Amino acid sequence: MPLPLPLRRDFTYEPPPAAPLNILYQDDDLIFIDKPAGLLSVPGKGPDKADCVVSRLHALYDDALLVHRLDVATSGVMIFARNPQAQRHLGLQFEKRYTQKIYTAHIAGHIHGESGYVNLPLCADWPYRPRQMVSFEHGKPSTTHWIKNDQNQSSTCVSLLPITGRSHQLRVHMWAMGHPILGDRIYAPDNIFNATDRLCLHAQSLTVRRPNGGEPISITSPCPF
Repeated sequence: MPLPLPLRRDFTYEPPPAAPLNILYQDDDLIFIDKPAGLLSVPGKGPDKADCVVSRLHALYDDALLVHRLDVATSGVMIFARNPQAQRHLGLQFEKRYTQKIYTAHIAGHIHGESGYVNLPLCADWPYRPRQMVSFEHGKPSTTHWIKNDQNQSSTCVSLLPITGRSHQLRVHMWAMGHPILGDRIYAPDNIFNATDRLCLHAQSLTVRRPNGGEPISITSPCPF
């Protein structure tokens, strides 16, 4: 059963110290980077939110083009294109779900079973944006495959494979199972939010097909928590 949702928590943007991004791979079409937790993918509203992955990457590669985003609190593998043709090719892969994404998360409590699927439709919870919610009336189909890796006294480490790509999908689906992700500012109750100093969600690997030739390429980033 889902736990009660917390009251809205204030958000103060405090990006990690300015430093060169960790480039995991690059060629004439692609750039894979290791996004740090706490850094916006794209600029937010106002000069205080100008520092982001895009601005830092453009200091290294001025031809980098956005393909997808990760939540500010999520770390891990992001891909950028280096020309419009590659951007279109990669964008279609994400749209048609040809990519494979694997996330690592630490969730509260002990999950039952070794693996399973969450099939719950999601939509925006407009009065409480950016919160998303489960809605069988208005939600879009959303599916997450989960695999249990390990557990300790109070939490479980899982791999999460999103079949669809809805906003906050992994966070809401874990909350709906009764196992919010540790450190989740939006969905976790106080004891789970305060259990760690960051959201324990990491984009560990991303597999796409190369825009030139179609061969698969898979890039991984070690989990930092």
